[in-house]
Amino acid sequence: MAEFEKMFADFVGAKYAVAVSSGTAALHAAMFALGISPGDEVIVPAMTFAATANCVVYQGGRPVFVNVDPNTLLIDPDKLDEKITPNTKAFIAVDYAGQPCDYDSLRAISGRHNLALIVDACHALGATYKGRHVGTLADLNIFSFHPVKHINTGEGGMVTTDNPEFAEQMRIFRNHGITTDHRQREQQGSWFYEMVDLGYNYRLTDFQCALGISQLRKLEKWIKRR
Repeated sequence: MAEFEKMFADFVGAKYAVAVSSGTAALHAAMFALGISPGDEVIVPAMTFAATANCVVYQGGRPVFVNVDPNTLLIDPDKLDEKITPNTKAFIAVDYAGQPCDYDSLRAISGRHNLALIVDACHALGATYKGRHVGTLADLNIFSFHPVKHINTGEGGMVTTDNPEFAEQMRIFRNHGITTDHRQREQQGSWFYEMVDLGYNYRLTDFQCALGISQLRKLEKWIKRR
């Protein structure tokens, strides 16, 4: 798994990548890393797949829908300010059909209101925005390896980030909330499990990681074909 994560992070130019069992699990892990909880609001575009909004509900938060630009079908930055309240903690952009959103505007808004920016980039692996790879444009960047996506591990997902604390929290979350996995316990010669949070079994298998590594090497050619 570590090899696939490093290879993926290097491809997009992020510092950290965390592999999980699906794109939905990746969204859920991102909400957990941000500490979304009951009473929190997260703004999501009205045009997206159900998981983009459901991941907020999984953590007890409330998704708040904002309209998209009819010309691009991407989240409309001009509509965001009117949706922000004291309970707003983050917003999720979606790179619909592989088009990167207007990240200059989104970053300005997130900075002005001190909100986290997440991108559901499941359609956009390999895309760039003003010379920067999708996967480095938000605080947390979500990818999917579902069979209809650019690379396919049967099911699978990835979150990229430059924040080491987010990465560590998501690794614990995917492993039942336990601080170490079996590889770490083998290296440390330890036998005990330390559960610090309520997590899920969201690990990606080694078989799937091997398939991901193989397909990632072919990605640029496949993107051209698409």
